Amino acid sequence: MKFMILVKATKDSETGVLPSEEMLAAMGKYNEELVKAGVMLAGEGLHPSSKGARVRFSGNSRTVIDGPFAETKELLAGFWLWQVRSKEEAIEWVKRMPNPMLEESEVEIRQVFATEDFAPSDPTGELRAAEERLRAQVEGKK
Repeated sequence: MKFMILVKATKDSETGVLPSEEMLAAMGKYNEELVKAGVMLAGEGLHPSSKGARVRFSGNSRTVIDGPFAETKELLAGFWLWQVRSKEEAIEWVKRMPNPMLEESEVEIRQVFATEDFAPSDPTGELRAAEERLRAQVEGKK
């Protein structure tokens, strides 16, 4: 099963403070362990929300809101996508992670929906099959 590992932003990450060379080295070593174990599928750091935008939907209307966004504790600074056997395994990997920030920080673990989770909304399987074809197409581009 797949899990998204979400690194919460801090005041430092929102002001654009970059990780130290030591932190980058520690995180690189940790990422190597994830890759060797076949856990890591993807992972990236995110620029501060001041360089981002949100799009708010209301019916057919779309409103673009430029960053920065106020609630730092609700923002993200980075993510990983992992393939693991269980939430407990994901938790164990997160516990081994170097602190991703130069200060107190928090990481959130969320399970990613699999195509089969949508069976009740797609009883014929036609929409799920189309989704699988798209995923195969994306995988073929790697």
